[in-house]
Amino acid sequence: MGQKVSPVGLRIGINKDWNSTWYADKKTFAANLKEDQDVKSFILKKYKACSISKVTIERTEGKLVVNIFTAKPGMIIGTKGAGIETIKKEIQKIIRPVKLLLVNVKEIKRPDLDAQLVADSIATQLEKRVAAKRALKQAVERVMKAGAKGCKVQVSGVLAKANEKAQIEKQFRGSVPLHTLRADIDYGEAAAYTLIGKIGVKCWIYKGEIYGKKSSDTKGGQE
Repeated sequence: MGQKVSPVGLRIGINKDWNSTWYADKKTFAANLKEDQDVKSFILKKYKACSISKVTIERTEGKLVVNIFTAKPGMIIGTKGAGIETIKKEIQKIIRPVKLLLVNVKEIKRPDLDAQLVADSIATQLEKRVAAKRALKQAVERVMKAGAKGCKVQVSGVLAKANEKAQIEKQFRGSVPLHTLRADIDYGEAAAYTLIGKIGVKCWIYKGEIYGKKSSDTKGGQE
């Protein structure tokens, strides 16, 4: 049986970075890890409709920086930055006191090239009872039109009420070299909760090759 490895985890330290960047001793490591998970879960749950791709966290002595990557920054920032202040107040309830808390909202200018957003879009369509094959085909066409060199999308689960057996539906275009470490592979996964049951969604997008480490913080944002 084949063993699956996350394309992002495989490339950490090569052309991908960690989503949480900090150092801690044994006494505070578990607490920091729990806080990171709680902060990410809160943001992803409360702002689910804001097309959030990922949340990264950076810690230094007395400072916590939360970066939110989204395709709809205006919905999070709000009028005159009121949304940012609301997020800060909620985060302060979750974490231990820090001297400085910063929340940066960074815009994803090309959402069709973000694997997580594509996976979320497919899951949303499945929940609205769109046929799986149609949703996958449209998603792949959008990704390739946006300039990707390759795309693979997959859904698995009970896709039709008439057939109660789990199925796997795939769509594949271009090239997706998962074994090439210098390849810039973006990966995302989501879940659609339908009346029939849970359907898993996975998306791989190949954007080209990277020679040298690429920083994930390359898009413009706002503090």
